Amino acid sequence: MNASPLCSLATLSPGGRAHINHMYFAWGERLDVFWISDPDSIHSRNLTRNRSAAVTVYASNQVWGKPDRGIQLFGTAGVTNISEAARVYGKRFRDFDPDGNDLPYYRFRPRTVKLFDERSLAAGTLVTARVTSEGLRWLKTEVWA
Repeated sequence: MNASPLCSLATLSPGGRAHINHMYFAWGERLDVFWISDPDSIHSRNLTRNRSAAVTVYASNQVWGKPDRGIQLFGTAGVTNISEAARVYGKRFRDFDPDGNDLPYYRFRPRTVKLFDERSLAAGTLVTARVTSEGLRWLKTEVWA
């Protein structure tokens, strides 16, 4: 999650069409992702109708053919508690002023994560785990190489 200050958030429009947004994010316990956003943005409006969402984080400076890594998270999102989100967001972005922020905070809660880390695992290996209150529970490993 430290690989980039930006993540990509996928949401669904009312007609079921995919929408993607790049945004600055912070994360908390159980891989919850926090961000601030204009409630009139497309992704924010989509989340008021359908909380299903996905997030991906990866370093954009990775080189094709070299060991890659990243994480994909699948779950739900929506407006959240201000104090926890402001604390987590402010901890990651030291110049962020929560008192000067008038936008709502959002939280993404993952149910499932898919991790690829070719430096620690093998090339083309993806590990999927369920997020539980006790931590991550392995579901499956896929090998594509």
